Amino acid sequence: MIICGLPGTGKTTLAKALAPLLNAVVLSTDKIRKELIEHPTYSKQERRLIYDVMLLLAEYLHNAGINCILDATFSRRRSRKEAIRKLELQPFEFHIVECVCPEDVVIARLCARKGDYSDADVLVYKKMKEVYEPVQEEHISADATRSPECIAKDIADKILAK
Repeated sequence: MIICGLPGTGKTTLAKALAPLLNAVVLSTDKIRKELIEHPTYSKQERRLIYDVMLLLAEYLHNAGINCILDATFSRRRSRKEAIRKLELQPFEFHIVECVCPEDVVIARLCARKGDYSDADVLVYKKMKEVYEPVQEEHISADATRSPECIAKDIADKILAK
């Protein structure tokens, strides 16, 4: 599963709530970055490295039969398509969830953010918003103003019913 969306839209919170319902492991670009790089620069090369590491781990988990949730912005359509291509997934093997949230809620969340792996603030959000390409392909849209537990249950029910 890919959980994508702008910073502050609840991707990580949703991934954590969804993981036990799907018996899945969460791979977060924010966490991977902080584990690998003491002082991240967020350069294009660094971002490529982090996504490559995440996809390598996801491939390993997939081949071992372990469900995996990829928690990342995936701001461009091509990055989502590339992840699916690199993992050699068939359409029935993955789901894309896009977290969406009103800007005032996102800004309040980002201003209150403390002690997590993400360094994204309001300026990062606004910069990402300019380049973010909303998901056009088949996906589940998650209204992140709802409780993460309710969203997770709805998504798990939808996926497990197939």
